[in-house]
Amino acid sequence: MTGRLDDKVVLISGGARGQGASEGRLFAAEGATVYLTDVLTEGRAVADEIGGTFFEHDVTDAAAWEAITKDIVAEHGRVDVLINNAGIFRIAGLADTDRELWDTMLAINQTGVFLGCKAVAPIMVEQQSGSIINISSIAGLRGAGMALAYGATKWAVRGMTRSLAQELAPSRVRVNSIHPGIIDTPMADEFDRAGVREMVAERIPIGYEASADEVAKLALFLASDDSAYCTGSEFVVDGGMTA
Repeated sequence: MTGRLDDKVVLISGGARGQGASEGRLFAAEGATVYLTDVLTEGRAVADEIGGTFFEHDVTDAAAWEAITKDIVAEHGRVDVLINNAGIFRIAGLADTDRELWDTMLAINQTGVFLGCKAVAPIMVEQQSGSIINISSIAGLRGAGMALAYGATKWAVRGMTRSLAQELAPSRVRVNSIHPGIIDTPMADEFDRAGVREMVAERIPIGYEASADEVAKLALFLASDDSAYCTGSEFVVDGGMTA
């Protein structure tokens, strides 16, 4: 049976749980060779489950990005798909956002995406093909209310995506962003901590929180050749919250 990602080599950051783990499982089932990275070592079990490879990896570490991509190219000669999935979420308005939280949020959610793109783009340009998928948020499409730093980083990811799409298009490298709404993953536990999960859930027109698998299916489309003419675009999976 032919898979939609047969012969493709995929690198997914934040692959230990949530959306990253779901993407890894789905992509492996569709024939991809999957590499997962995360600071959480539980990612090793996910990689073992799907026949992939795990790297313990802090996305703010530029040298680690270079080492990982070098190892992948040494083994397979290429990187076909990068999903910049790693990220953190905190509910904090201006008054509750100190410099430490601001810097940490930017380092992981914004600089981590930049470093991933910077490590992988030259490889894709050389091979004249590739798909970079940056995970943003609906917070990158509208105001983030009481999540100032998070919203700022997700707007930045959207901007980087559009700029890189223009730069890399002549090399047939596609760059798109995915903007999830409320997804039932460990990251959404932040709503529980703040005591607002029920209130937020009531704002979803479709009536339920999506599973990580629903985001993974959209990522599969962007990773596959089915989306060969899509670049520089925002793909929303939010149950109608931004409608």
